[in-house]
Amino acid sequence: MGKPEHYPKVAVVGAGAVGCYFGALLARSGVRVNLIGRPSHVEAILCEGLQFDGLHLQERIPIAATTSMQDGLRDAGIVLFCVKSGSTVTAALEMQPHLAPGTTILSFQNGVDNPDRIYSAIQAYSIPTAVYVAAEMTAPARVTHTGRGDLIIGYHAGWPRNPELEPLAAMFEQAEIPCRISSNIAADLWAKMVMNCAYNALSALTRSQYGRIVRSEPVRAFGLRIIAETVAVARAEGIPLEEKPTVDAALLLAEKMTRATSSMAQDLARTRPTEIASLNGYVVRRGQALGVATPDSELLVAMIELLEESILKGAARS
Repeated sequence: MGKPEHYPKVAVVGAGAVGCYFGALLARSGVRVNLIGRPSHVEAILCEGLQFDGLHLQERIPIAATTSMQDGLRDAGIVLFCVKSGSTVTAALEMQPHLAPGTTILSFQNGVDNPDRIYSAIQAYSIPTAVYVAAEMTAPARVTHTGRGDLIIGYHAGWPRNPELEPLAAMFEQAEIPCRISSNIAADLWAKMVMNCAYNALSALTRSQYGRIVRSEPVRAFGLRIIAETVAVARAEGIPLEEKPTVDAALLLAEKMTRATSSMAQDLARTRPTEIASLNGYVVRRGQALGVATPDSELLVAMIELLEESILKGAARS
């Protein structure tokens, strides 16, 4: 690997906002990319290309797209696995028959346990990836980017230390996607988990961007309690997170992504199930197992579950 045309073909499984953002930048740099996604997006992409509306880039990017897992994975050497956590097992099982031996899978997903769930489903190792980006599909074949866009990759503890991570990081870097190799990816995934637990559900409940959340003192205080509970559970899991630096990082994130609206808010706006079970819900379950109290997280989960039930039932009746 070296020049873009020498990188393996990349298949994006789950071409929503995250998949389209990173897939588009890779394709723009010359890497061969095939998006695998919903018919409405795929049809528009095939007709028009992918419209990329970024902070510093507005461009229509030609890119291959398909609704077929078999066609999308043909000849792919790298898979960006971008499906929602609730679809991890079903998507992995659908993907399995079409994976070539030695294909590199990167889990571009929220939560901390998706690589384990992928392995349990299809006995395939994947590269855990902490993804920081604010993006939204604002129309078919249109991805809008409002903040960050960087990756952290690392080896899962106890798993084979292959493939080499440096060529993967180089592929992203040449596409102007900052990518850091971590020596403790579990800690980085939990650090990202804290950010998701702090903002995702609150953005969905309040229908607010991150900047507005931190400017509201009562909501900000509630979010800080969520952070404290999540850090406590992480520490009980043996992850070396400290509360004050984590709070500082969360507030800095809101400054850098002030216009961001969470993926959970986007899911509810589109009457789709949320990832609450894999985020704050996971913290609650692990807290119960480890003897760590998480009352504010429990309340947040209950409110999102009620809201999700109401929205999905309303959509079913209409």
